[in-house]
Amino acid sequence: MTMALVFGVLLLLGLCGNIASGGQPVSTSTPGALDYELPTSEYETPDTFNAGTVGPLYRMVHIFLQVVQPNDFPQDMIRKIIQRNFDFSVDSKEIAYYEIGILICTILGLLFIILMPLVGYFFCMCRCCNKCGGEMHQRQKENESCRRKSFALSLLVICLLMSLGIMYGFVANHQVRTTIKRTENLTESNFRDLQTFLNETPKQIDYILAQYTNTKNKAFSDLDGVDSLLGGRIKDQVKPKVIPVLDEIKAMVTAIRQTRDALKSMNDSLTSILEGSKQLSTNLTDVKKDIEDSLNNNNDCASEPAKDICDNIRSELSNLGSNLDDSQFQSVDKELTKVNDICKTDLESLVDKGYASIDEIPGKVGEQTVDVVADVKKALDSLSSTIQNVSQSIPIEEVLSQVSRYINDSNNYFHQELPKLEEYDSYWWLGGMIVCFLLTLIVTFFFLGLLCGVCGYDRHATPTRRGCVSNTGGIFLMAGVGFSFLFCWILMILVVLTFFVGANVEKLICEPYANKQLLQLLDTPHLLREDWQFYLSGLMLNNPNINLTFEQVYSDCKKGRGVYATFQLEHVFNVSENFNIEKHTGKIIKELDNLNVDIDNIELFNKTGRDNLENFVKSGIDAIDYPMYLKEAEKSPTIVDLLVFASSLEEKTDKLPDGNLKQDLKKDVQRIKTIHEKEVVPLQQSLNTLKQSIQTLERMSEKLPERVNKTIMSLDSAQNFLISNISSIVIEETKKFAKTIVGYFEHYLQWVLYAITEKMTSCKPVVTAMDSAVSGVLCSYAADPLNLFWFGIGQATALLLPAVIIAVKLAKYYRRMDSEDIYDDVETVPMKNLENGSNGYHKDHLYGVHNPVMTSPSRY
Repeated sequence: MTMALVFGVLLLLGLCGNIASGGQPVSTSTPGALDYELPTSEYETPDTFNAGTVGPLYRMVHIFLQVVQPNDFPQDMIRKIIQRNFDFSVDSKEIAYYEIGILICTILGLLFIILMPLVGYFFCMCRCCNKCGGEMHQRQKENESCRRKSFALSLLVICLLMSLGIMYGFVANHQVRTTIKRTENLTESNFRDLQTFLNETPKQIDYILAQYTNTKNKAFSDLDGVDSLLGGRIKDQVKPKVIPVLDEIKAMVTAIRQTRDALKSMNDSLTSILEGSKQLSTNLTDVKKDIEDSLNNNNDCASEPAKDICDNIRSELSNLGSNLDDSQFQSVDKELTKVNDICKTDLESLVDKGYASIDEIPGKVGEQTVDVVADVKKALDSLSSTIQNVSQSIPIEEVLSQVSRYINDSNNYFHQELPKLEEYDSYWWLGGMIVCFLLTLIVTFFFLGLLCGVCGYDRHATPTRRGCVSNTGGIFLMAGVGFSFLFCWILMILVVLTFFVGANVEKLICEPYANKQLLQLLDTPHLLREDWQFYLSGLMLNNPNINLTFEQVYSDCKKGRGVYATFQLEHVFNVSENFNIEKHTGKIIKELDNLNVDIDNIELFNKTGRDNLENFVKSGIDAIDYPMYLKEAEKSPTIVDLLVFASSLEEKTDKLPDGNLKQDLKKDVQRIKTIHEKEVVPLQQSLNTLKQSIQTLERMSEKLPERVNKTIMSLDSAQNFLISNISSIVIEETKKFAKTIVGYFEHYLQWVLYAITEKMTSCKPVVTAMDSAVSGVLCSYAADPLNLFWFGIGQATALLLPAVIIAVKLAKYYRRMDSEDIYDDVETVPMKNLENGSNGYHKDHLYGVHNPVMTSPSRY
């Protein structure tokens, strides 16, 4: 079966060799989006076998065996036996030394078997001759009460110990009774695990093949998104160098537009101020002249107090006039014309074209790679078809079905033989029950003898007058003695046989198998075949020189490693040497090498835009005397506030007497207010607008040449970067993209290599089946109950020897005697007059008295 499994794995390896053969390069790209996990099955058979509540009893027997047989596993001796180099005449001492403890116990058991029937026979003959306690006459002894109690207590303790041993026997026999059922369940579990193991292999193969489809789909997804992946990466490489420059140019274009608007606003404000200032100056002059004419031509100012008021008005007329110097408000038509000429070119659209040239990179990549992407997809589809064809051509299903049939045949054979095993198990269980019940019967006789003897004993009764209960107790004791002599040697034969077999199975198979010494023994070079250094590698790989050991295979299978790594199948089919990823990725790489993307003609800002930036510097806005304009703009339009002046004039006019002067001045006050409202206020607004425009222009023109030159230098640098590096960027990113696509398949094939060598077709169920056979069935289900059985029955049987001796002596104190020594009433005879003991018995032969009434023939 194992060879068939290995053959199936080799077929799978042949499939992988058709996928990729040759040396395996190390992939530099491990795609995080692809995660492969080979499916595994859960097996139901346990790795360890728990004895449950009887475990402490088994450990107790193991401790006993360790005391009896403390020697280490005799590897050298067994090697000699296997290699037929064992000379019994020379090496028998080695066996005797190793088996010394078991031999001593066996010899003692044999002596027990031989001597106990002989002792029983002679004991019976002796009793028949009224010897050995056969005379139904009890002699008077000094410490009779103490001896009786001591014998009873000792027999009770021995019976309790025997009962414990019998209990061990019953427990062991019950475990034997359930052995077949547990063995059946364990076997069924192992067969199911092996079947699962076989079913798992094609699933793992299908999973490996399916992962190629997933890998191909991932590559297809990336190829379909070549514009965003490859083009996006190229764009991301260019953006840090280009976008800040375009942002800077865009800011400069915005500044030009704002400068134009500010210049236009300033120029309009200057025109408005000049016109308003002239009109204001003319109107104020006319008002001033009219007031002076009114004051000079009217006789109302000749008399007091009007004269003083008129003089006061005349003195204030000098403040009525324009406060602006028209010569300081020079026009900026020249600068505005130059800026307007610059703005005739749509600089914003030029900047947007620069942005668009960068944003169009992914689209250009997508357009230029359509044919290449189609060719790469065809190559991947071709490889997928090759894999499917190879997988269908390999008869893995046939191999697995053959192994499955072998397992099913083994299972059927087991179930065919199971009734025989159950029958033999029934015989063993029945024999064990008979043995346990025989010992139980003997112990029961002893217990009944003790119970009846102790309860029925009357210390005041003479030996010939003992009660029926006490006498029955003595009879039970003697019955126990009789059954002991009849069956103890038969029981000891069973104990010796089971002890010798069970102890050696435990020490020579179970214990060395658990600590792997048995596997180490099998790994001895030239052990199983003289011409093979390593038997397992010669059997599995047809090369006995490969260091493949039973212990290493067992440990690897226990850890769940795959068959390939465990059995070192690289010596049959070296996957690492035959896994040439470049064989099938080479075609993909060749197709990807045709990814020629041309995006060299990127112009961030054309010459026209560049010239306009330079003309902006030459527009002269930085040469305008902005402080002079600000100084004039901050002045008030009039020397004096017209409203204040009009209010003051109106107040003074009200003090004049009614007449033509007062009326004329009232009209002038109204004219001044009208001038303020219609001329001064708009003029002030124009001054404020002018001030804002000047501040904007002053800010815009600050270090204008340096800023523009810096922008032009950045533009030149970015443009040079694109001219010098765009090709290398495209080539580099194209290689990275191709490496990513190829990396998916390299990662996939490397995972296939790992899965095959380490994870696929785990041989753990095979080792579990072997553990079940040895540790489970042989040791836990058979040897441990067998050892517990002989331990308990042997303990009870060995204790029969002291029990027989004590029971014979104790029966004398419970049975009714046929004759007795002369008995005096202890109440009439002083203690000091008693010659022997304190029970009132006298030895009749001392007195020469014969009592024919109390004398009868002795009986057994």
